[in-house]
Amino acid sequence: MSGSGQPDGRPGSGFHGLMAALLASSAGIGLVFPLTSIYISDQLGLGGTGAGGYFVAMAAAGCAAAVLGGPRADRGSAAAVGAVGTTSLVLSYALLGAAGGSLPVTASGLLAGVGYGLQYAAVTGVVTALVPAAGQRRAFVLRHVMTNAGMGLGATGGGLLLAAGHPAGTLPWLYEAAAAASVPLAVLFLLLHRRRPAAPDGPGVPELPNTADIPSMAGTPDMPTAPGGGATDREPDPPGYRTLLRSRPIALLMLAQALFATAGFTQIEATVPLLLHHGMGIGLAGVSAVTVGNALVLLLLQHPVARRLEALAEEAALIAAPLLWCAAFGAGALAAATGGAARTALLAAFAALFAIGEIAYSSAFFPLLVRFSGPASLGRGSALSSLAWSTGTAVGPPLGIAVVTATGTGTGWLALAAGAAAVLAVTLLLRRTAR
Repeated sequence: MSGSGQPDGRPGSGFHGLMAALLASSAGIGLVFPLTSIYISDQLGLGGTGAGGYFVAMAAAGCAAAVLGGPRADRGSAAAVGAVGTTSLVLSYALLGAAGGSLPVTASGLLAGVGYGLQYAAVTGVVTALVPAAGQRRAFVLRHVMTNAGMGLGATGGGLLLAAGHPAGTLPWLYEAAAAASVPLAVLFLLLHRRRPAAPDGPGVPELPNTADIPSMAGTPDMPTAPGGGATDREPDPPGYRTLLRSRPIALLMLAQALFATAGFTQIEATVPLLLHHGMGIGLAGVSAVTVGNALVLLLLQHPVARRLEALAEEAALIAAPLLWCAAFGAGALAAATGGAARTALLAAFAALFAIGEIAYSSAFFPLLVRFSGPASLGRGSALSSLAWSTGTAVGPPLGIAVVTATGTGTGWLALAAGAAAVLAVTLLLRRTAR
């Protein structure tokens, strides 16, 4: 790929173009992301069943697409997989904006699932191809920030447009705008695919990871053997899904990914707003202020924090994420027991600590995924990561809401801290295993 980076580890123009297109795409998705269930159930008149069917179709298609797209990405086509996935997202949102019944809504959900699944299977490989190894940790942090900042900007813009106009007439056009916003990302993926350098001796197979670094692969022959015991000329096949999952570091990393989604990212989106609004009596403007504070810390501190994290081993940096989240949820529990300026300060601390934990996660998780999967199986590793993430995002919101509803405000914050402690335990075990 062109724009693969500078000799000193700085990313090249291809990566910066990717980040700009990702920001635009995320902003478009943010326009409608919080509104889809309301749009389908109320405006399209399909009720909760119709909205649920959309998300079920999206989840099922996303899992299947990630599994199928991973091997394709491993064959040197990560950017092409990303282009197909993003094109599927464009079609999904365009179709949903024009939908008038259950069939196009279900089709839109399937297309969205395919889009997200293929994108997730591809984007890590694309980033590693565009950025030298020395700059990849910071690059993954920037990717996380661009995604979240874009979603926040889009959600803000969508809310303002709806407030200024007639929601029934505005909502369909927001979906068309979301579709248009992802077109530059699809085009960029396609350009990166077409500009990828050809291998001098033919396509071949990417180099396999060092099997000594992966316990479950230790002892695997480096080359296939002929019936008489001699090595054949055939290149070895890259490790498949089963081989990857037999690797203890990969298995623990996937468990950590599922728990990061279950106990962390979904809780700040689904459960924390309920604790703030219902449990602590904070108005919607105050809830939004906490979200904005989180996004501002991500934007302002991503560079200095990522630079400091680079002094730590990736396993240690990953441990920092749930540790910071334990402190963040603890600050929330203290805020629930106080009032006035102290409550405001503690909620600001919650937003800041959680954001710094997010930076630690993105600085460490994806480089570990690259290392443990190996270059030949990065697409498959990314697909497994997508499945783990989908599992966590499906389990997290109903679990968190049920716990908070059953326990109350102060105990609910402490329950969230206990969930972060469970993530911490897995990351500590991962560090011990990966040594």
